[in-house]
Amino acid sequence: MSEHSSAPASIPADVSGTTGRAARHAVTTESRLVQGVALGIAFVFLALFLLLPLITVFLEAFKRGFDTYLAAFSEPDAQSAIRLTLTVAAIAVPLNLVFGVAASWAIAKFSFPGKSFLITLIDLPFSVSPVVSGLVFVLLFGAQGYFGPFLQAHNISIIFALPGIVIATVFVTFPFVARELIPLMQEQGNTDEEAALSLGASGFTTFRTVTLPNIRWGLLYGVLLCNARAMGEFGAVAVVSGHIRGLTNTMPLHIEILYNEYNIAAAFAVASLLALLALITLAAKSILEWRFADSLAGRGGH
Repeated sequence: MSEHSSAPASIPADVSGTTGRAARHAVTTESRLVQGVALGIAFVFLALFLLLPLITVFLEAFKRGFDTYLAAFSEPDAQSAIRLTLTVAAIAVPLNLVFGVAASWAIAKFSFPGKSFLITLIDLPFSVSPVVSGLVFVLLFGAQGYFGPFLQAHNISIIFALPGIVIATVFVTFPFVARELIPLMQEQGNTDEEAALSLGASGFTTFRTVTLPNIRWGLLYGVLLCNARAMGEFGAVAVVSGHIRGLTNTMPLHIEILYNEYNIAAAFAVASLLALLALITLAAKSILEWRFADSLAGRGGH
């Protein structure tokens, strides 16, 4: 009886270890064929829906020569559209930066009633069509809207003017900064801030010297995404702008007008500028991701 009870009930350790590693290897590693098919599908999809359209934009933009390309930007309407796009982004992005940091700080660092509801509101622009949001602002601030008579009585223009475009852009872009910072702040916790406060630092000093350096790469990343969306927004801006040439047309709206007028060369020229800004944004995004990963690795090392 004792001999049977002392006999090993499982395979030897070295064999079981080898078997376990082989099983994990079989589960987590696909065959070369499956990997090749998956990569092939990914590259074909990217080539058809990303690279090919992007290359086409630049080919069509320079199809009639460099002089024709430059002539598209010498038009007053094109210059106005570029200025308006940059102006709207310069206003909307800082506003979203302030809101994003404040909302992230409140959600990640404090507990309060309605916290889940606030998170839901932040995600609202992701689930609402930009066209619908533009219509909502028309119903609020248009001539026949709820605040229309008051605004007209005080000679204040929001719809079909710069303020309406800024409001619509802020609405569709405000989740980007907050959504980038909330999980980052939650992961970092409150330890560093509590240590600074225990050493006598004020709340603002703690935020400036502790919190802000810890979130700087995530903050820049969110601002970058927010800026890219602000410059390329079409739906909400199209509703509130009124398509007034030389006044309320941003670059996407100006491109649509040129294309509808069969001015293909000018349309693709302006589109190439917008695409170039997107490529610059992509490059900056990659750099920030790299720096952000290094920053997290450095914190983990310490």
